[in-house]
Amino acid sequence: MPVKNDPYTDAMFKRLVAKREQTAKNRERALAKRKAITDLAEEERRDYLHPEEDAEFREFTVHIKHLDSELKHLDERIQELSEEAERSATLTDGALAVQRARTRVESVREGRTYEQGNGRSYLQDLARLQLNMDTTGEARERLMRHARDVAEAAASPEYRDLSRTDGAGGYAVPPLWLMSQYVELARAGRAYANLCNTQPLPAGTDSINIPKMATGTATAIQTADNGAVAETDLTDTSVTAPVRTIAGQQDVAIQLLDQSPISFDQIVFRDLVADYATKLDLQVISGSGSSGQVTGVRSTSGITTITYTSATPTVSQLYSKIADAVQRIHTLRFAPPSVIVMHPRRWAYLLAASDSNGRPLVVPDSGNPQNAAATLGAVAAQQVVGQMHGLPVVTDPSMPTALGAGTNEDVVHVVRASDLLLFESGIRSRVLPDVGSGTLTVRLQCYGYLAFTAARYPASVVEITGSGLAAPSF
Repeated sequence: MPVKNDPYTDAMFKRLVAKREQTAKNRERALAKRKAITDLAEEERRDYLHPEEDAEFREFTVHIKHLDSELKHLDERIQELSEEAERSATLTDGALAVQRARTRVESVREGRTYEQGNGRSYLQDLARLQLNMDTTGEARERLMRHARDVAEAAASPEYRDLSRTDGAGGYAVPPLWLMSQYVELARAGRAYANLCNTQPLPAGTDSINIPKMATGTATAIQTADNGAVAETDLTDTSVTAPVRTIAGQQDVAIQLLDQSPISFDQIVFRDLVADYATKLDLQVISGSGSSGQVTGVRSTSGITTITYTSATPTVSQLYSKIADAVQRIHTLRFAPPSVIVMHPRRWAYLLAASDSNGRPLVVPDSGNPQNAAATLGAVAAQQVVGQMHGLPVVTDPSMPTALGAGTNEDVVHVVRASDLLLFESGIRSRVLPDVGSGTLTVRLQCYGYLAFTAARYPASVVEITGSGLAAPSF
């Protein structure tokens, strides 16, 4: 603390402390903004930063280093003033001891310090002390004497029947807001989209066209020497992936941004980016191809569909259907599938299944299980959770669960994911103060572009659907 009764030193100490607090807040905001860059890269499963992200990351790093230097300098100045105050307090200890002794003697002869009608106010003295208006030290002396009166007057003790109820003392116990632990909204990620063959979206176009061979050439046995050689002309077509936009915004009062003790703009942008990831994943899975949407996997013409109809579905039936899906990709695509994608509830249905002896059918793979329908890899979400038919199983809560005639059916996909093409731009953010300048409103906005197609090889996707995948019971 600064030296008492020295207004200049006290004011300087307060300015230094206030400046340090503001500098520390600025550093926390810079750290949060820099972390948002790496969080985005991690969320998109990238081990690199885009050029604009890298430049922004470096800029924040330099700024944080400068703030660290400024904090160190402020700490040194505050320490100097604190040490000066301690030295001053040591010099006046003797004088204070004499004053306390004199007060004890006088208090024997006097009535209570704040006795009714003596013209002294406890609250007034307390306010003067807290506002540094006690220039003579009299308010402090009276408060100290009152404290001794309360502690030593055994013949007339004071009682307090107040509680933490508002209006009965409770307003003196304010609620504690843990602003640093702000609870963000839980949102689904982009598990299915992360499986795709992801590429940067080319600039300067609103549609990506990929040439595709429609029918091929042919060979045949030559019937005899000098006989005719088979000749079949190939034909070609193209696959079109229009570029679409995902965008969102939030209007915020500028007072909220200025006065909030946390970086509220970062909270808004993090939530916008999180919802962006969810909407992109939904587009990849179920985009309709109209009204500004991409053509998602389920809407792609030519994918294989297996209908699983059963009034009393079992794990063994689903196991057989997935085996059928695997062989269809082998048969029609002439290449192996790479992953099985299902809703978390379907994987939980498999985990809950047991044989007639109560033994689980899906068990951890560490014990070399025998006759297991699947193996449990990890208790995880929106990533690889186990294996089935030798393929990794990925759960995605964005897989549909409201299909069928009121039976809330979900679907299971067996996919050769490398054949799915997803073109993405970086997510761009904007702060627009002009649109609401008349009301001191700031618009926070983020947007990005994508193009997607599963039409290169529709046979790379097999969808299992039907009443056998109705909402499970546990």
